[in-house]
Amino acid sequence: MKPSKQPLLNATLRWFLLAMILANIAGEMLYALVAVYLIELGASVGEVGLTFTLAAIVPLALQIVGGWLSDTIGRLRTIAIGSAVSCLGYVLLPLAPSWQWVIPALALEYVSVSLVGPSFGAFIAEQSSEESRGRVYGLSKGIFLTVAVIGPALGGFLTYQYGFKTMLFVSAGLYISAAALRIWMATAVRFGAKVQAERPSLRSFRASLSSMFGLLTAGGIVTWILITDGVQDISYSLSGDLQPVYLAQIGGLNAGQIGALQALRGAAMVAATLLAGWLSDRYGERRLIAIGFVLEFLGLMIFVRSAGLPGFAASSIVLGLGFGAMIPAYDSLISKVVPEKMRGIAYGIFGTSIGLFSLPAPWIGGQLWERIAPQAPFILTALAALACLMPVLAKFTLPAKVEAAVPSK
Repeated sequence: MKPSKQPLLNATLRWFLLAMILANIAGEMLYALVAVYLIELGASVGEVGLTFTLAAIVPLALQIVGGWLSDTIGRLRTIAIGSAVSCLGYVLLPLAPSWQWVIPALALEYVSVSLVGPSFGAFIAEQSSEESRGRVYGLSKGIFLTVAVIGPALGGFLTYQYGFKTMLFVSAGLYISAAALRIWMATAVRFGAKVQAERPSLRSFRASLSSMFGLLTAGGIVTWILITDGVQDISYSLSGDLQPVYLAQIGGLNAGQIGALQALRGAAMVAATLLAGWLSDRYGERRLIAIGFVLEFLGLMIFVRSAGLPGFAASSIVLGLGFGAMIPAYDSLISKVVPEKMRGIAYGIFGTSIGLFSLPAPWIGGQLWERIAPQAPFILTALAALACLMPVLAKFTLPAKVEAAVPSK
């Protein structure tokens, strides 16, 4: 008898994704409208940018540590710790009496970004073979990205009908449920790690950093992944948090319409991600990433030239397709060029080195809005996406044996 074909997503990945979906529905509800919430609490556009800049100090400080912990004590344990701390931020957000109080609440929520983020891609890589890596990333990220449809739509509806406080309390309830599920997974025998957890030490931390630094400075594909992904994230930090404010103040849209647009972009991301995972296995990650940057440029140019709901809807679709094309391709590429025992700290270093430069970006974006024009941060983001196209096409070629890229100790 022929062995039965194994599903792309095993039981462990299905439980893992359920927890991620619950947590990130809560997060998408929050992020879709938190900038507008800050305005309602009395913040100016510049102070909105300042809030996100200050809160971003947390992942800047913790993401490398979070990635190292992921490699050392295990992915699931690190995720559980980050989720438990972030619950405090979700509870504090609806209780904030002024916009200044949102800063510590967001900072606590960002602990999850620091500890969960580096473990996410590394955990999926461990649960898949290299031959099916793109498809597993595409399917898992496609399922996961349904949160970008559900979260903004639900958040916009609850805010429009019942106000920000109700929406934020519902968001907190969903996140606490996800944290409980993650803690169960981290402590249950059935989800035991394949590799025995190590005792964290300063010596092992220095050794991991040294090995990863060798990869990053070798001038090969890992270096260029860092550069292009960094340019994208830094430039998007200029404008991403200001999009809801632009839609409200320049576009004249209400909270329900803003949430619907975010959901539309999320639906386009899901569709593109599912297809891109298969295409990256078949045609290579480089082509998908290049297409993604072109679509991001086009989507942002449509955004700044739009004056009503139809134009903003078209922009949301194009941007969603662009982001969705890049997501599984980048994750698959990183997992192939970074050794398994270093994947957590790799994702952590990518996020931290990017964050070091992107830290003032939301504040700069607010200043560009106030001092030049509301469209200025979005145009600059679009041009940065276009600038990444040539390095991707020229440098994103996998070596014959990716093991050869690992520096000797």
